[in-house]
Amino acid sequence: MEKLGDDRKYGFRIFCFTIGLIVLFVISFLIGRYPIHPLELIGMLGDSLLGVLNKFLSLFGANTDFHIEQFWDENTEAIFFAIRLPRILLACLVGCCISMAGAAYQGVFQNPMAAPDILGASSGAAFGAALAIILGGTTFFITGSAFAFSLITVLFVMLVSKFASGSKILGLILGGIVISSLFTSGTSYLKLVADPNDQLPQITYWLMGSLTEAKLSEVGFACIPMLLGIIPLILLRWRINILTLGDEEAASMGVDTKRVRLFVIICSTLITAASVSVSGMIGWVGLVIPHFARRIVGNNYMHLMILSMVLGALFLLGVDDISRILIAKEIPLGILTSLIGAPFFIYLLTRKEELT
Repeated sequence: MEKLGDDRKYGFRIFCFTIGLIVLFVISFLIGRYPIHPLELIGMLGDSLLGVLNKFLSLFGANTDFHIEQFWDENTEAIFFAIRLPRILLACLVGCCISMAGAAYQGVFQNPMAAPDILGASSGAAFGAALAIILGGTTFFITGSAFAFSLITVLFVMLVSKFASGSKILGLILGGIVISSLFTSGTSYLKLVADPNDQLPQITYWLMGSLTEAKLSEVGFACIPMLLGIIPLILLRWRINILTLGDEEAASMGVDTKRVRLFVIICSTLITAASVSVSGMIGWVGLVIPHFARRIVGNNYMHLMILSMVLGALFLLGVDDISRILIAKEIPLGILTSLIGAPFFIYLLTRKEELT
């Protein structure tokens, strides 16, 4: 009965934060340098949904033309579909994935200081993006290069850890530090040889993290690897719970710890790579948000993983909204997340309860 009561209590808390995310999601469309009227927002969303319904019915031979008579101007429609919609969707997806990966890493490594870039995914993505910028690539090429090098970096780390003596987990972490350092050096060299008038500012801005140039094509590009990582992690929540008890305890309960840990690491790295490739370097989200979620629902990954996703999306969407309206020139997200995340983590460290 006590467990059922806890499940309901934590479920209600997750529900409340989910409602908060939905409210902020809607508000985010309305605010900015070019505000959109709520009626215009409803009209454009409604017309889009009716368009989808028309296409769905056409599959069954129906020739329908449900639509809302346009009462908004073309500039408003362009801002909504080309700028605000992809940016808001990416903020939610990236925040959700980074914080989910952070929670998963902290569970499988049994280390409260583990973060999504622990295996060098972020440094690899930075090198890939910088290389693509040097080569004069398009936005899509930069995104694809960042994603590819992010995965390559993690493969190098896992290869190094296979030949490491002693604890495989420790070997994986140390391998991540070493390979990450190598790719960081590579990025520094690319910055050194970059054109200081064009390429260097672009590389520097990418490294600070931003969703300014978000496009719907990037949402589509990121969604596939994100879903491939998110769905298994959600299904494996109870196994991550068992891993936190220790390898011996998990093995006694019939869990193949090596296989589960490897699979969770692969899925977490996949969503981290997808996130960093479209947003640039955004720190602290994957480290701080899971700890905040623990304060609310405890250490049970059945609740913790879901709340980390919701809080991550809520946090990054809120930070992105602040970056859009705070001053005339947008502040990169990496700067704001550090300004907010670092003091908050200090607060968590100085609380009487231990970080677990």
